[in-house]
Amino acid sequence: MNYNKIRRFCRKFRIVIGVALIGVGFYTGIAWFYLGIIPLIAGLVDFCPLCMITKKCDLPEEKK
Repeated sequence: MNYNKIRRFCRKFRIVIGVALIGVGFYTGIAWFYLGIIPLIAGLVDFCPLCMITKKCDLPEEKK
């Protein structure tokens, strides 16, 4: 399995979801959608809090 491909997709996905949620919040005026800042920041800095908690998204360690 190519983990780098998955991580690149997840990063782009988080950025798109974050921007979409913020856009919906701006359009509708519902403040809860502004929580889209969380996946946006997570995508921009390439950090996933959910992966840190579940330990399921970690890349395998390279063999020496």
